[in-house]
Amino acid sequence: MDPARALAAARPVPYWLDDPARPAAQPALAGAEHCDLLVVGGGYSGLWTALLARERDPGRDVVLIEAGRIGSAASGRNGGFCAASLTHGFANGLARWPGEFAALEDLGARNLDAIEAAVRRYGLDCEFERTGEIDVATAPYQAEELRQAHATALQHGLDLEYLDRDQVRAEVDSPTFHAGLYDRRGVAMVHPAKLAWGLRRAAERAGVRIYEHTPALALVRHGAALAVRTPYGRVLAHHAALGTGVFPSLLRRTRHRTVPVYDYALTTEPLTEDQRAAIGWRGRQGLGDSANRFHYFRLTADNRVLWGGYDAVYPRGGRMDPAYEQRPATYLRLARHFFACFPQLEGVRFSHAWGGAIDTCTRFSAFFGTAHGGRVAYAAGYTGLGVGATRFGAEVMLDLLSGLTTERTVLAMVRRRPPPFPPEPLATAGIGLTQWSLARADRTQGRRNLWLRALDRAGLGFDS
Repeated sequence: MDPARALAAARPVPYWLDDPARPAAQPALAGAEHCDLLVVGGGYSGLWTALLARERDPGRDVVLIEAGRIGSAASGRNGGFCAASLTHGFANGLARWPGEFAALEDLGARNLDAIEAAVRRYGLDCEFERTGEIDVATAPYQAEELRQAHATALQHGLDLEYLDRDQVRAEVDSPTFHAGLYDRRGVAMVHPAKLAWGLRRAAERAGVRIYEHTPALALVRHGAALAVRTPYGRVLAHHAALGTGVFPSLLRRTRHRTVPVYDYALTTEPLTEDQRAAIGWRGRQGLGDSANRFHYFRLTADNRVLWGGYDAVYPRGGRMDPAYEQRPATYLRLARHFFACFPQLEGVRFSHAWGGAIDTCTRFSAFFGTAHGGRVAYAAGYTGLGVGATRFGAEVMLDLLSGLTTERTVLAMVRRRPPPFPPEPLATAGIGLTQWSLARADRTQGRRNLWLRALDRAGLGFDS
């Protein structure tokens, strides 16, 4: 089918947020508020922090402020892959923290179990399915890379399964698949917006006061407390946790450690029974391919295919703009790739097309820290793998604010920050060269040029 015709009726809004059951917004903060803990940001990072703060201490007075709507940014626009990995995959974790890799894997597995338990305990209606994920090879050289990755995973006690061409196509049938690496327990699928909305309800029931349409404009010391200014008032708090993700931090020191990268996705109309049968996918796993410029794809609860990734667009100068959330050229490219992957679905049309910004840092996984004498904690830089890891980040922020030493705060991953990005125009030039080099590697059997090898040696990186 002509990709343009398949896209002709696609709504330019995130599928997840285009839901009549979306809860009404809470009013903005007007006047003065006082609390023990102020949480800034109403995505997963802030919502988990507020809820866990009340779980740890039911008497703690907690306020959460959100600049827009709860879950309206990355938390309501992502693919809904809720992974156990805290390090953006085991290869990145082994390369950066080999000495504590086993501890990070254990903490990540326990974190995913805790999310599943919270879904049951709070009755979070977020379509949670612990179906796992298959990393698929779409070129012969990638199949060999997956075989080598499987051997490495086994050496470190990871429970991954290598699938040859016939085995992977028995799971999900695409003529482009050469092999797969199957993580059966380490990833769950969720409806990302419903997860955010469910966490909001759970936090409110636990006693958290939530204000939407309330951006934090400035944070300063106010005697022995903190003061955060908002458009119609201010909040005085003993402590603050910042979970603002890709948006500019209230702390100047962290602003150059993340950059916005825009990612895009499509969803199809619901598949018919015959269309489902043509591609298999009975296990409903999440999938992602093994290229540098990769696609991620999954089934929704109503059997649409979500198809995203490939283009990772850094806006010149790092400026964010809602206009960047729509990119027809990328939608056409994604649609062409979709029909190449699943020619059996010829004739399927797309229902939604959207984009959103990811907070990317130079080590691909979250970093943490404190400011204002330990009264402020922050977590940022999840680089597209924050659906699950943000709960761990919330635990870290609460640990840091408590001043106590825990199994999380002793980690080098928590104690050390990634190198910042260079100032403009060097950031734009460097990111552009890296993206060009990654695309070239995909065309040349994965061979990394001098620039990528230099970044590898320096412990830096950039990926879609």
